[in-house]
Amino acid sequence: MKLPNDCEWSNMTPALKIYHDTEWGVPLHDDQKLFEFLILDIFQAGLSWNTILNKRDNFRIAFDYFDWKKIALYTQKDIDKLINNKGIIRNKQKILSAINNAKSFEKIVIEYTSFDNYIWSFVDHKPIVNMFKSTKEIPAITDLAIEISNDLKKRGFKFVGPTIIYAFMQSVGLVNDHIISCKRHFQIDQY
Repeated sequence: MKLPNDCEWSNMTPALKIYHDTEWGVPLHDDQKLFEFLILDIFQAGLSWNTILNKRDNFRIAFDYFDWKKIALYTQKDIDKLINNKGIIRNKQKILSAINNAKSFEKIVIEYTSFDNYIWSFVDHKPIVNMFKSTKEIPAITDLAIEISNDLKKRGFKFVGPTIIYAFMQSVGLVNDHIISCKRHFQIDQY
């Protein structure tokens, strides 16, 4: 049986291909980018990642380029503006969670000196490298995702269930879930 050369999902659209080949699974250590992926993964819940990628630039503009300090100070006027922004996902609960989560994110930054220090401590500051042969083997939830989800919830975060958190872990490289035949699987180890 011939294995694919890329993760199967990556060839569905040009946007997914670029994302797969340049970002997905690459270890991230920049707090602003970590916050961006957390918020985007929350907005993605119930939708396709391709939908989020197609609206990503709109999200960046609408949410002040994911500057959590600015987002934490959003007022009702800002909320109304977001709810009426046709370029993003206009889910009021997710918008409110982004503002709430910006405040909780800032508390973690203060406590741990960075969100990076906090989130990477769950994996001992080294990515978990899985050796899946097919995307069908990749779980939607793991015990670690449940642990992180529970800790974030205790810290006041909203919309951070284990499925969202596992997707976030994959996005920011806490876990390398590229299948072993994918060229990116071993390239990421070089970051």
